[in-house]
Amino acid sequence: MADSAAAAAAAAVQPATVGQAVIPLVNRLQDIMARLDGEAAGGVELPQVAAIGGQSSGKSSVLEALVGRDFLPRGPEICTRRPLVLQLVRHSAPEEWGEFLHAPGRRFDDFEHIKREIQSETDKEAGGNKGVSDKQIRLKIFSPNVIDITLVDLPGITRVPVGDQPSDIESRIRTMIMQYIKHPSCIILAVSPANADLANSDALQLARLGDPDGSRTIGVITKLDIMDRGTDARNFLLGNVIPLKLGYVGIVNRSQEDINFNRSIKDALAFEEKFFSTLPAYHGLSQCCGVPQLAKKLNMILLKHITDMLPGLKSRINAQLVAVAKEHAAYGDTAESTAGQGVKLLNILGKYCEAFSSMVEGKNKVSTDQLSGGARIHYIFQSIFVKSLEEIDPCKNISDEDIRTSIQNSDGPKGAMFLPEVPFEILVRKQIGRLLDPSLQCAKFIYDELVKISHGCLTSELQKYPILKRRMGESVSNFLRDGLRPAETMITHIIEMEMDYINTSHSSFVGGSKVVELAKHEGLSSRGPTSLSVHKDGVGISSEAQLKSSTENNVQLKSERGQKSRAVFARDTSRGAIAEKGFQPDTDAGTSVAGGGQNGHSLVGGSLSSMSDPRVYSLNSLYSMIRLREPPSTLKPSENKTDRDRTEIAIVKLLVKSYYDIVRKSIEDAVPKAIMHFLVNHTKRELHNVLIRKLYRESLLDDMLRETDEVLIRRQRIQETLQVLEQAHRTLEEFPLEAEKVERGYSLSEYGTGLPNIPGLSNRNPRGILP
Repeated sequence: MADSAAAAAAAAVQPATVGQAVIPLVNRLQDIMARLDGEAAGGVELPQVAAIGGQSSGKSSVLEALVGRDFLPRGPEICTRRPLVLQLVRHSAPEEWGEFLHAPGRRFDDFEHIKREIQSETDKEAGGNKGVSDKQIRLKIFSPNVIDITLVDLPGITRVPVGDQPSDIESRIRTMIMQYIKHPSCIILAVSPANADLANSDALQLARLGDPDGSRTIGVITKLDIMDRGTDARNFLLGNVIPLKLGYVGIVNRSQEDINFNRSIKDALAFEEKFFSTLPAYHGLSQCCGVPQLAKKLNMILLKHITDMLPGLKSRINAQLVAVAKEHAAYGDTAESTAGQGVKLLNILGKYCEAFSSMVEGKNKVSTDQLSGGARIHYIFQSIFVKSLEEIDPCKNISDEDIRTSIQNSDGPKGAMFLPEVPFEILVRKQIGRLLDPSLQCAKFIYDELVKISHGCLTSELQKYPILKRRMGESVSNFLRDGLRPAETMITHIIEMEMDYINTSHSSFVGGSKVVELAKHEGLSSRGPTSLSVHKDGVGISSEAQLKSSTENNVQLKSERGQKSRAVFARDTSRGAIAEKGFQPDTDAGTSVAGGGQNGHSLVGGSLSSMSDPRVYSLNSLYSMIRLREPPSTLKPSENKTDRDRTEIAIVKLLVKSYYDIVRKSIEDAVPKAIMHFLVNHTKRELHNVLIRKLYRESLLDDMLRETDEVLIRRQRIQETLQVLEQAHRTLEEFPLEAEKVERGYSLSEYGTGLPNIPGLSNRNPRGILP
């Protein structure tokens, strides 16, 4: 009783340590941040000390010695099955008690009740048969006999599963431990028993993974009193075996017999002091021997660690606060009144249309990864539509036989003296009609791009209102589809206008005598196949066929540029034709049919001179003597092309290509203009009015602005996170004055460890622990 009173008196007169200003601040922050899960905390890691070690390494005994009370579940098997965040708070009153975060307002004055509560909460989360959970238990102990510090007691490393433990229990525990010790804000308390090989210590191996350079690890060697006789841990404590920058501390644990006979922590500390003072091997190592030195060392290391990390901690909390505040503003407040809902809907529609126009015009946030918005529309026009039209060969699908058949069909029954214009017009109209399909495809591509742009506008804003998002999507799609129809109609009219009027008087059209001159210049071959190409500007026409001089002399020009005519040049009226392959003319045996004579007559059964009187025969008798072939059902031009046929084919191809290039250039310009006018710009101009007309109805407001359950939950969590971060920010704002005091320096040797004053137990601060 006297000792307790003396301890209380000594504690009452001692000035407050620096840790009572800095470490409690971090404890408050931990209480505040504990309300957030890892995702909501945004990576804000607070300074803390994590105790790790193998099963039965004496880790729990170390923590109990620091507290000075027996309060942790004990046993031969795994005892710590959930992370226990232990906050030690020193105060001047003589009472000692504990408080759990999961039981706010409830005070535990009996430490046996604290032990049972820990066991009960562990079984509730991890089961009653040795299961393990990563969910924390947070315990705060108030006592005049402790120093201000926060420790995390992590489950001991075990290799053999027992009870309900999974087969990979070792891997799970190692992963759980790494989640704590990998952060630079964590001081690692690596607990290893002295009666085991330190080189194979599980705690030191894990500490090396989380802290490769050993700058955050304190080694604790337990059970020094049960080492083999003749051995000691002096080299371990001096760091000669496995060096650590923060050094080692050796302690003597209570044995299981001591625990069974309720040997007090006070008696155990007295035994430890006597142990180190009587063994010569530990003389001169008082700064790294005993629980009081461990407590003091932890306090000072954690204090320095916190003061070093506070500037960065402030920056991280401020950054997280700004990010959460921005997200909270994006979610906004719920509008209760009809007027408020109407204003919110109008704001959403206005922002949506503004975002749509900005994306089309390229005024939104410019992406550096890929083309988007209006840039894709330009790409479709220039790199897909125009380029595809330029690659089309207008004569690719026109065979020479098609041209010859068209020419001969246009001659009629009498045969024209000049190359008619009709074959050219028929063929060029056919090629112009081919431009309709790619033009309509271009309009469909632009429609698809506008749909994509509409889906990318206000994605996060509309995500909260699924019904509004769906209705807006339907309205925009219908409006775009309505705009596509007049664009397609206009494109169809453009193509039809080009087909309805073939303007051979166009200044760029190569016709009349010029086409003949170009054909002469290229030298059309009399035998080879004809292949001509006309560049887009109408010059540079090439041909594989050549005109013979005899052909050139017979060419007559019916019209020059600027005159409408029915023929291109003079031609021979004789034409050859053959029946469809497989046709055989009817002939009688012994009958000779001759044709193609001077008069075009055919004689049968001999000559006229053999008749007795050639003047006596009549027309009837002559008719009965001549037999004509019946015309075949299908006639095609003769397979044998004359030089004139090749020339005519070449001229028609020249004319078709020349006029096609004129139309192609016109289409390349007119189609994008029609799409921009009827579809793109019309959408930009009228989208806002259409959305208001379709969606702004008082009867629909409640339905459209109804948020999903996920959004409501998310908003609530963001509000709670914002409140926590604001509270943490205010807490950190209280620290600058104390931080300045720490920077000016304190003489830490003035203050004791905070542990109970025990007769014969030195409470001095040894030299060499920290500068």
